[in-house]
Amino acid sequence: MDTITTKIEHESHAEIRAEVRKLCLEFPGSYWRELDRHAAYPEAFVRKLGENGWLAALIPEEYGGSGLPLSAAAAILEEVQRAGCNGGACHAQMYIMGTVLRHGSEAQKSLYLPKIANGELRLQAFGVTEPTSGTDTTALKTTAKRDGDDYIINGQKIWTSRAEYSDLMLLLARTTPRDEVKKRTDGLSVFLLDMREVKDHGLTIRPIRTMMNHATTEVFFDNMRIPAESLVGEADKGFRYILSGMNAERILIGAECIGDAKWFTEKSTAYANDRTVFGRPIGQNQGVQFPIAKAYAQMRAAELMVYKAADLYDAGLDCGAEANMAKMLAADASWAAAEACVQTHGGFGFAEEYDVERKFRETRLYQVAPISTNLILSYLAEHVLGMPRSY
Repeated sequence: MDTITTKIEHESHAEIRAEVRKLCLEFPGSYWRELDRHAAYPEAFVRKLGENGWLAALIPEEYGGSGLPLSAAAAILEEVQRAGCNGGACHAQMYIMGTVLRHGSEAQKSLYLPKIANGELRLQAFGVTEPTSGTDTTALKTTAKRDGDDYIINGQKIWTSRAEYSDLMLLLARTTPRDEVKKRTDGLSVFLLDMREVKDHGLTIRPIRTMMNHATTEVFFDNMRIPAESLVGEADKGFRYILSGMNAERILIGAECIGDAKWFTEKSTAYANDRTVFGRPIGQNQGVQFPIAKAYAQMRAAELMVYKAADLYDAGLDCGAEANMAKMLAADASWAAAEACVQTHGGFGFAEEYDVERKFRETRLYQVAPISTNLILSYLAEHVLGMPRSY
């Protein structure tokens, strides 16, 4: 047993963790380094996850999925990250799923979910953020106007990851102008968009190169016509539909950060024990020990919050505060572990072959996305502590 296997892991989906870990062994660091060099999508890895049913974890059994709780999905993604892989290539399929399951029509679920479950279709694109509104979702400008049996979509989304590799997109657009609604959260609607039918017919996808290999894009809608049956739930009620999905997103990203933190700490500990300078292992020095140990303590605390949030979500209880804190604390823990890992490795921390610099870049993303630390703090100040709204 390795030094940082925790009690919570043995109590939380141990068999799932073992199987995911076994699968990930087929995709070592060399696989990810080669993809990173060419900014290529991990097609083989995503396909393997799909073939083994892990991407269908949250889909109910009647639609061909496993019907597992969110805590199981969190365990899956945590193990992916802990193995040195990157779940960012496909994790959205899990956290988008809740909106479709809870608010989609029976026709939508019957049409799409079995094909998503068997890997025939991918639902990995989430079109929400826009260049001018950022995380101020109620200020988005993409419009969807009813025209007979269709909606016509115009606008733009940015940071829509995996759009090039997804068949379906969950899209949030304004169906009633902002100045015509009583509450700013009204007037937004969710659509389940079949991108196969509209690519180059009103839908344009442009990749964005970033500091990590994340397959993100900007998406343009130019008089894109989609059937009215694409609407998820009721028109103008879409903002509340995606909130539960956002909580799931924060919890699952938090679990991935826990996995990253464990990967970094295992690498740091192994290197500190093996690397000898001045006739003794560098791990004997408290200046090396303490940052690693502190990052480990941060990870353990964040881990508890991630699984507390997942338990609340699975029980159908309000988990907004816990989901946000879980994501923030886990992202902080993974970043602390990453910093300690680079420092422990010294110059070798910047060498591609050690995988540290790749994972360092990847885990840095979660200080900013899918929601920045500052907005989480603002949320807690207002909604938990009762302070005046700051924005």
